[in-house]
Amino acid sequence: SFPSTFLSNNNQSSTTPVQSVPTPSVLASASASLPSVSNSIVTSGISELKSSSGSRKARVLYDYDAANSSELSLLADEVITVYSIPGMDSDWLMGERGNQKGKVPITYLELLN
Repeated sequence: SFPSTFLSNNNQSSTTPVQSVPTPSVLASASASLPSVSNSIVTSGISELKSSSGSRKARVLYDYDAANSSELSLLADEVITVYSIPGMDSDWLMGERGNQKGKVPITYLELLN
């Protein structure tokens, strides 16, 4: 008799998550709208940079070790010059520090005015 009791409880519990689905989806959509606001601010700054031919200063948020010679290693809190190159991956910018130059990941940067 134990297995049949277990099966009937199992069947009942499988209907419970279906009823609770709307609540998490409402919370997920509400919290998803918050990051999109900050992402749109960041995206507009990067779009502005990519559409202009000029360069901007950027503060490095985290240390980054270059994976190869085309990338530039970064130290947190340093300020570098960044600019975009047509056709380059949208997740990367060209960075310059003194006479050193290389690709840097956008997610490691805070664009300055």
